[in-house]
Amino acid sequence: MHDFKEPKLSTEDQVKDYYKKLESSKDLQTNACCTTDSIPNYQKEILKNIEPEILDRFYGCGTPIPDVLDGITVLDLGSGTGRDAYLLSKLVGERGHVIGIDMTDEQLDVAKKYQDSQAKRFGFTKSNTTFTKGYIEDLASAGIKSKSVDLVVSNCVINLSPDKPAVFKEIFRVLKEGGEMYISDVFSDRRISDDLRKDPVLYGECLSGALYIEDFRRILNECGCLDYRITETRRLTINNKELEEKLGDIKFYSITVRAFKLNLEDRCEDYGQTVTYKGSMENLSDQFVLDDHHTFKKGEAVKVCGNSSDMILKTRFADHFTYTGDKSIHLGAFDCNPIQCDEPASGGCC
Repeated sequence: MHDFKEPKLSTEDQVKDYYKKLESSKDLQTNACCTTDSIPNYQKEILKNIEPEILDRFYGCGTPIPDVLDGITVLDLGSGTGRDAYLLSKLVGERGHVIGIDMTDEQLDVAKKYQDSQAKRFGFTKSNTTFTKGYIEDLASAGIKSKSVDLVVSNCVINLSPDKPAVFKEIFRVLKEGGEMYISDVFSDRRISDDLRKDPVLYGECLSGALYIEDFRRILNECGCLDYRITETRRLTINNKELEEKLGDIKFYSITVRAFKLNLEDRCEDYGQTVTYKGSMENLSDQFVLDDHHTFKKGEAVKVCGNSSDMILKTRFADHFTYTGDKSIHLGAFDCNPIQCDEPASGGCC
């Protein structure tokens, strides 16, 4: 087994120092930490109601905001100034709770400064956010209990961790059964050399700390997660000649991934099951997208493998679907008709 643990080299301090110097996302030297993903219109409307200082210092590489969030508890890893946390705050509503974890005082100060004013902007009687200093490799020290969170999100942060297996182990520890990890991060098409990982600019720009996509799959397997799904993939262009020369032929991708704390199989199996979307999710009256090759249109029965069935029927999505079949009869391997492309594919299904 490959040793995924990266050389310490005061990585946390390097990252802190790098982001202390940034006044806004315009100060970044590449586009790796600048999202161009399409944001749903209803989320754009919420962003218009978030303090400008919070938005100006946003360094995400994607939009890790899934659906059906009302009333749940969300943990945002590396929450920074709170852009995603406040967006989630509005979506979970007053009955929900959003916890932001970050190791950088300067970022946390901005997030905390606006807790009361953001609650008022959203029409809440009190804030539903908590921002805590801590390390994503050790959530227990930050007071996050086992099986206490419905959803864990992270936006271009895990690549900065010097101990990525510890991060994912902690994620699955704090998730409730049926809970979800939904992250956007930078991944690579190969393992990156120690020399490149020691480069403070490449690391701070979310590049040389990128996790090789196959090692990501292996780490999740060790955490007991045998199937994950990709919802969006974007090839990154560095747009910095000096850094491009250092990186050579390495390909980088911004990938949004979802995985559930469920007892799934390592391959897609056929149990003769179908699911039908009711069209009842808020803002999703026509269709629901599970991943990049599973779109469920309202009223249409769709054949699914056992894992996809569990991702729908054993999670917060269950009330929005009807279904036929169970796992009492096995019909063999499920034909997923995998997509043929050069980009990274999902873990178990296709």
